[in-house]
This record gives sequence, C-alpha cells and structure tokens, in this order.
Amino acid sequence: MSGLEWLAAITSALGVWLTGRRTVWCWPVMLLASVLYGAVFAQDHLYADAALQAVFAALALYGLWCWLRGVEESGQVRIATTTAQTLLRDTGITAVAGLALGLALRAITDDPMPLSDAGLSAYSVLGQIWTAKRYRACWVLWIVVDVLYALLFVQRRLFVTAVLYAAFIGLAVQGWRQWRGVAAHTP
Repeated sequence: MSGLEWLAAITSALGVWLTGRRTVWCWPVMLLASVLYGAVFAQDHLYADAALQAVFAALALYGLWCWLRGVEESGQVRIATTTAQTLLRDTGITAVAGLALGLALRAITDDPMPLSDAGLSAYSVLGQIWTAKRYRACWVLWIVVDVLYALLFVQRRLFVTAVLYAAFIGLAVQGWRQWRGVAAHTP
C-alpha cells in the first residue's frame, strides 16, 4: 500500500463522485487518476490495467469534449438514453475484444490472471465510453465491473485499491440513483 496507490485511490474516488454530480470537472480529475493508476498497475504487473489507464486518459479528454457539448444552464450535463440494440451490440463487441486481449496476454506476458484482467479492462473501456456519452446505463455496468475488480484486487493484495473499488460500488449506486431521477434525451 504505497503513497502512490493512496493518492490514485483518492483522486479516482473524487472523479467518480464528480461524475455522479454531472459536472465536467470530473474529467480533468479522472485524467490525473489515470496517470497515477497507470504507474500503480505497471508496478504490480497488471499490464492490461496499466494500458487501460492510457486509454482512460484519452477517454477523459473525449469525455470532457462530449460533456462540454451537453451542459445545461444549471451547469450540469444532460443525461442520454440508449437503445437495447446499442447496449447488446456494445456489450457483445466488448466480450469478443476482452477474450482476444486475454488470450494475447496469456501468450505474451506473465499476467497471473490474463482473462480476468483483459475482460475487466475491456468492459471498463466500454463504461468510460458510455459515461462520456452520458448514457444512464453506464452506472449499471460500473456496478458490475467494480464488484469484479474489488475481488481481483483483493486476490492481487492491492488492498487500498480493493477498498476503493468497494467504495466505487457505492458511488455507482449513488450515481445511478442521481441520474435515474433526471429527464434524459435520446442522442
């Protein structure tokens, strides 16, 4: 439990909390959290998660761009709905991508849990994309991903991060409740 892991955890929690509040400030905070966690995961040989942080950094910039275009007069962003077809398509593509990445990690790295690492990484990318697009469904996906990540990090003995992901579950439930009560538009 390094100081870097603590700083990354606190920064990440702040970013998720700000996301639930629908403020564009969540994205610069999430960019910083991605940089910090990239270093934490690389030190622990969780290569897909380390690479995921680079993707998250890019998605933080994309999310900021998307959210700036959807700001209401109140300063909060508009929520969007999506179709069942989009949800099924996106989750199916993500499953295939996660499996392919997992098989590649198993073949070329010493990742101790390549399929879990890759699958969770793939669905985290999808979660970030859905969050950037302001889809209300992002929170349900984050709840599932965060539960599985908390278990992975306990197994990897990254206890501060496991506690963080347990807190993320609560923040995701709170975000779902906050966004559920807001009128949504179709993108």
